[in-house]
Order: sequence, then C-alpha cells, then structure tokens
Amino acid sequence: MRATHPDNDRDMTTIRTRFAPSPTGYLHIGGARTALFSWLYARRHQGVFVLRVEDTDRERSTGEAVRAILDGLEWLGLDHDEGPFFQTERFARYREVIDSLLARGLAYHCYCSRKRLEALRAEQMARNEKPRYDGRCRRAAEGRPSDADTPPVVRFKNPLDGEVVVEDLIRGRVAFRNRELDDLILLRSDGTPTYNLSVVVDDLDMGITHVIRGDDHLNNTPRQINVFRALEAPVPAFAHLPMILGSDGKPLSKRHGAVSVLQYRDDGYLPQALLNYLARLGWSHGDQEVFSMKELIEKFDIADVNKAAATFDPQKLLWLNQHYMKQGDVDDLIRRLRFFQERAGIEPKAPPELAEVIEPLRGRSKTLVEMAAKTRLFYQELGDYDPVAAKRYLSAEMHRPLIALREGLTGLPRWDAGSVHAAIGNVAAGHGLKFGQLAQPLRVAVCGTTASPPIDHTVALLGRERCLALIDRALCYIGDRHGSGESEGSSSSTNVFD
Repeated sequence: MRATHPDNDRDMTTIRTRFAPSPTGYLHIGGARTALFSWLYARRHQGVFVLRVEDTDRERSTGEAVRAILDGLEWLGLDHDEGPFFQTERFARYREVIDSLLARGLAYHCYCSRKRLEALRAEQMARNEKPRYDGRCRRAAEGRPSDADTPPVVRFKNPLDGEVVVEDLIRGRVAFRNRELDDLILLRSDGTPTYNLSVVVDDLDMGITHVIRGDDHLNNTPRQINVFRALEAPVPAFAHLPMILGSDGKPLSKRHGAVSVLQYRDDGYLPQALLNYLARLGWSHGDQEVFSMKELIEKFDIADVNKAAATFDPQKLLWLNQHYMKQGDVDDLIRRLRFFQERAGIEPKAPPELAEVIEPLRGRSKTLVEMAAKTRLFYQELGDYDPVAAKRYLSAEMHRPLIALREGLTGLPRWDAGSVHAAIGNVAAGHGLKFGQLAQPLRVAVCGTTASPPIDHTVALLGRERCLALIDRALCYIGDRHGSGESEGSSSSTNVFD
C-alpha cells in the first residue's frame, strides 16, 4: 500500500535512516548493502528505517523494477517502518518548495538553450576547465529570456564564496569550495523536479537524521547541503560507503557476479548468507566472519566501515551459504527447499520425510538448487545408470559381493544407517574388500551415479523394499553385461579400485 504523505509530527531525537532506490533496474549488490547498513544503523539505535522510491525518472522507471526492489528487500528481511513513499506522488510539494525559493530570490529561471549549454561545455573543456553553468541567466533581469522560445528551467543560486564541509562518518572531513559548484537545476523545462531538489525535500519532510549511501553521491552532498541551508533546515549526518570492486580491481559489474539480489534467491542462496556477506563487505568486527542478525544489530557501527573499497568474492559468498545450509534452522530450510523441488518437478511425498532427507545433504550442498537435485533420488524412480560409473563399478567382479550384501541387508533386524553401515563393512571384509570398494558399487546400484549423501544414510532413507529392488536391478544389469560370475582369471577384485 502506498504511503503518500510523511508524518511531520515526530520526535526529532530519534535516529531515522532511509533507503531510496531508483526503480530504473534491479536491486543489485551495492544497493542491497546500502539498504542493509541503513537498516542496521536504525535497528541498533532503536530508530526508524524509511523506504522511499525515487521514481522521478519517468522514462527509465518501471513498475516491474519497483516490484523487483520491494521483493528483494522482502526476501532479505529488511523491513521498513515507514513507506514506501513515491516521489512521483509528491510533485506538488516539490513545486511548493521551488516557488518559495524563487520568491526569496534563492532560485531563478534559466532560458539557455541546450545548444548554448553544449557549446559552453565544449569551450570550457577545451580550456581544461571544469564544465559548469556560467550564470548568464542568474545575472540577467528576471523575466528577460536569453532565448525567447526556450521553456525555462529553474536553477538554484548556489553561494559564490566560502566552502561546504562534509563531516563524513566514514571518510572524515571533506571540504568543497562553493565557486567549484554549479547552479544546479531544481526543475526541468518539462516541469519535473531533479534529484538534488527532491531528495533534499524528502529527507527534510521525512525527518532523516542519517543519510547512508554510496560514495558515488559524495559530489552531490555539498550541493544538497546548500539547499538544506537555503531552506533553513537541519542538515542530516552523511556516511558515504566505499564502492565495491571485482577481483580484478575494477568496479563491480555483471561479469563479477553483480547480478540482481533476486537472482541469488533463484540460484538457491539463503538470505541469511547474503546478508552476512554484505555486512562484511567493508565492515568488520575483529576477526569474526559469521554473524547472526541479532549480532549484526548489536555490533554494527557505521564508524567501523572501512574507507577503502571492498572486493566482491563469489567463492566467499558460496562458502557462507554452505555454512548456513549446514547450520540453519531445518524448518526454514525445508520451506525454502520446496520451491526448488517444485521448480525441478520433484514431489517430496513421504516416505522418507523431507526433514530426514535434508540432514545428510546439509553438509554436502552449497545451494538449495544443488540440494533439491540431490533429493530427486528419494522421490523418483531411478533412471539409467551413469555409463562411466556403471562400467567401472557394476562389473563382473562385483556380482557375488552384491549378492552377499543383498542377503546381509535382507536379514537386518533394524533398518537404520548404523545397521546398514555394519552390514556393508561385514560383507566387504568377507570378500577381501575395503568398505569403499563395496560402498561405491552399492551407491551406483541405488543412485545411478557415484555421488550421493553417505551411502548408509541413503540406503536407510530409501527403505528396505526399494533398496533391495534396486540391488536386484543392478545384479540383472551385471548379469546381462558380464555373466553371473567373476571373469576367468580374476583371483582378486581389489585391483579394479586403484
């Protein structure tokens, strides 16, 4: 539900942060980290976290992107206390502020054409000067256009002298000379407000006390501070997060794995793992690597964020995901796993119970996609054997050991992993084999391949009747391909497992 009007009747001593994405694309890694740090700072100080959608770019903003951003935040669990507020629903408020600045002589109409501005920029660059507006309409009498046929924009009268000092919570003191700043545009010729105007009005109206955002916005900050001062409004504290780099030292992009947050969801990552990883991208608390959300809230401080750029490491994220799959709550894991099973066409009908299947898979799966694929053998009929595995392990030498193992399993008084393990070990020893030399052919017989959870757990979960039927199938396969006994001249079967 859209909230249109912020509540101005609030306690201004409360810390209030915001996340203000532009819906011109998906929620990416950098944006998610900004949202997380803003959320953590508010939560640690019992503050308020505001969600604002900066959708004034009508050409590039889409409803689909808005939905993707909201879905990404929901998946991560970064709940907002107020909002979402949409800038396109606040145009009347922006116009009110602009009219006030015009009336007070703090803004002016500019009639310069695009052609003139482009020529001015080219001339300045040719002289190795920083491109900026030359103040032609600022000096002209109000209402006397420079180019009569050009719809005007509204520009801010930036101070011409002095400096703006940003006491950044991460970078420290950063000073900007006013004469290096531009008379920024507040209102475009089509009547839409610009970012630097709308963001100031929003932060003012929403009582934002701390602006946490990427350092690509640092150059906007002195301009925005001057607008705050022109409005005689309190200036929030600023913290500019260092950028995120790929392993090659270049800005993070798709080739480094900087995909949508929802892509990580669809690839089988857990939100806990991604949040933990994002928190450690530029922030640390001693040597601790793994944090619960409770710990992050207790320990996070924006002052501890490193000034240097962070490096994105997909393998470290994968390691964390595997950790959370191994250590996480089983019920939560089951709930998330069912989506991937359904997507893969796997119906987890008992027996065995999915909770039982998950346990031996938790330490052997890096993503939910991988885990879902590994549950298939418990809920679907076995297809063809992997040809390489069958050729190596379903050999003539294994016919008699597998017959003996079938007999041993048939007679087990209890059907559980421990009993199955003991039966495999006893039969293997009786045939001069090591445990693995019998376990691997058994794995191929019941799984069709050499990869599975621990074989004793796998056999126990498959159940006695199904397991014995699969061994019978493997024995028939061996008989059809090799005959029913050991090949002539084979006095030992151990050499095939070198």
